Amino acid sequence: MSLVLSNIRKSYPDFEVDLSFDIEAGKLITLLGPSGCGKTTTLHIIAGFITPDKGKIILEGKRVDSLPPYMREAGLVFQDYALFPNMNVAGNIAFGLRMHGWSKRKIDNRVNELLELIHLPGYNNRSVDNLSGGEQQRVALARALAPNPKILLLDEPLSALDAKLRKNLRADIRRIQKKLKVTTVYVTHDQEESFAISDRIAVMKDGKIEQVGTAQEIYNSPETLFVANFVGLTNTIEGMVSKKKGTLIEVETQFGKLSVKYTENLEPGSSVILIFRPERCSLYKVKGDNNVLEGTITNCEYQGDSTLLELSIMDRRFTVKLSDSAVCAVGDRAHISFSPEHCWILKNIF
Repeated sequence: MSLVLSNIRKSYPDFEVDLSFDIEAGKLITLLGPSGCGKTTTLHIIAGFITPDKGKIILEGKRVDSLPPYMREAGLVFQDYALFPNMNVAGNIAFGLRMHGWSKRKIDNRVNELLELIHLPGYNNRSVDNLSGGEQQRVALARALAPNPKILLLDEPLSALDAKLRKNLRADIRRIQKKLKVTTVYVTHDQEESFAISDRIAVMKDGKIEQVGTAQEIYNSPETLFVANFVGLTNTIEGMVSKKKGTLIEVETQFGKLSVKYTENLEPGSSVILIFRPERCSLYKVKGDNNVLEGTITNCEYQGDSTLLELSIMDRRFTVKLSDSAVCAVGDRAHISFSPEHCWILKNIF
């Protein structure tokens, strides 16, 4: 593993970070979670700006938690770019190289190489104040990469940009990261962004990691209710396991008996939460399917490539996402169904 955080803990009067995770060399891990969950604090602990109360940070086999920031060989990209306004583009990119004592020739070559990499060739003498937000962030990325850091740390680097520019720039960040094979920790609260850019995702809540996995694992097999609700739209139903039927578990709920594919050893009487995604539902299928619910459509939202429906079923709200245009209207009665293979259950700990 290129980066290992082992039993890191940092306590504040009203908050505590307590976590462990690792990332392989050359891979990108995203710290994903809501504001205030400890993502940036964790990044600053890795960078050396914050000293943990306990735990180890191991980078490329070397323990670095006692080293000052400048000795950790980390490149940082901040949310607000933090470019030096008194320097041009080349001066900003070269700043760290001058601090490391590189020769002028090597600096010039490295600056030009990075400008090509970030698709801004010839921008050497441009004032950073005259650059667009996306261009400024590219320069900030080049500055962080210039000294060939062992690890790249990005703190919400795209949050100040508009949606289309965010998509373009995140693709460039991923392209550059994979080309250079630099181990990267990326902080964001944006699920779509994390899915698009990550090798692995660590979902955080209240200073702790709820789950680490690939985007597919996080979305399709969430290990906690928080992860299921934070990552995408989710429908939930509480119930109790009534019996096992072959590869299925039958769950008794307020909506009747529902079935889910058997995934773990849950005995009859176990309190569970059944979870299924809106896009896994079918509309108007009444006979011949498992898990049929009937309700009233309370909202119908056309989204171009899909239609998002909300239904009220026994005073509970459910969401259905259809890939085609649905012929429906608010007030219509409708049936929705979902396959046992397309839902999962969590133990209800409450």
